Amino acid sequence: MHPPEAALPALEINGLSVRYGKRTVIDSLDLTIGPSEIFGLLGPNGSGKSTLVRAVCRRIKPNAGTIRIASMENSRRKALRRVGLVPQEIALYPHLTARENLLAFGRLSGLSHKETQKALDFVVEATRLTKHLDDAVHTLSGGWKRRANIAAALLHGPSLLILDEPTVGVDVDARNALHTVIRNLGRSGLAVLLTTHDLDQAQTLCGRVGFLRNGHIAPTGRPADLLKDTFGSQCELLVDLYEPANPVIRDMLKRLGFASRHLGLEWSRMIDASVDSQAGLTDALHRTGLRIKEIRFREPDLDSLFARLIAENTQS
Repeated sequence: MHPPEAALPALEINGLSVRYGKRTVIDSLDLTIGPSEIFGLLGPNGSGKSTLVRAVCRRIKPNAGTIRIASMENSRRKALRRVGLVPQEIALYPHLTARENLLAFGRLSGLSHKETQKALDFVVEATRLTKHLDDAVHTLSGGWKRRANIAAALLHGPSLLILDEPTVGVDVDARNALHTVIRNLGRSGLAVLLTTHDLDQAQTLCGRVGFLRNGHIAPTGRPADLLKDTFGSQCELLVDLYEPANPVIRDMLKRLGFASRHLGLEWSRMIDASVDSQAGLTDALHRTGLRIKEIRFREPDLDSLFARLIAENTQS
C-alpha cells in the first residue's frame, strides 16, 4: 500500500453536479475525506449514492465540479489508480481460488509478478484471508467472499477504498469480522468511503457520516454530534403491537405524535427523557386499550435521525 499523504485529503470534491437529462441528481456537492478516515455516505434509494461513487471512479463525467484523489484530478489515470472499489455484487472469478483471483487481479492492475506476490502477502494479512486462500470462491460464505473482494481492491495500494454495502448478504458473525477488517484498514492510513443502508454499521464504524438528500450531503458530522444537535436530551419511545394498527388506531397514534414503522407493528416518537414524561405517556398508551406487546425506551440513533430527515423531506 502506498504510504498515506498525511497533509493531503484522500478525496476532495468541490461543486460537483451530475444531471441525467433534466433531472439533477448531484447538485453543487462538496465533500472532503482525510487519510485514515472512515466516512459513511447515507441516504435512501435513489438519493444519488451510486451516482456519486461512479463520478469518483470516473465511470460517468459530471456536468460541473472537480474531484481530486490524493491531490490529483480524477481525470488522470494515475489518480484513479489510487482508488480501490468493492462493489455491492461480488466481483471475483467464482471457479478460481481466492489466491488465483488475487494473482489475476494483481497482474490486471499492472503489477509485476514479484509486486503481485508482495502485495498478496499484505492484503491477505490485512483481510485475515489466510485459511481460505486456496478455496474456490464459489465455495466460500458471503463474508469470506467479501473479504476476498476487499483484498482484490487493495492489491494496487490505493489511498481511498470505496465499499458499497459491504455487509449485504452476510451473517452477524461475518458482519462483525468485516467491521474489524475495515477498522484496521482505517488505522493503517487508508481512507474509506462506506455507502450503507445499515445505520447501526455506520454509527459503529464511521468517524463522520453524511446524509445525501436533494443532491447535497447534509447534515454531516460525527454521529454523536449529529444526534445531540438534533435530539438534545430526548429519548425515543417505541411501542410494539401484536397486530398492525387499524385506521382508527393509526389516527389515534398519529395524534399522540407517533410515526409508524414495520407495517404498523412498531410505532415511535421522541419524548423528554424525564421519568414523569415517560410514565405519563406510558399510562396514556395503556388506557387506549391497545394490544401492546412491548414498550421500551432508547437513546436516539442514526436510524432515528434518518427517519426524522425522511419526514422533513416528505413535508417539504
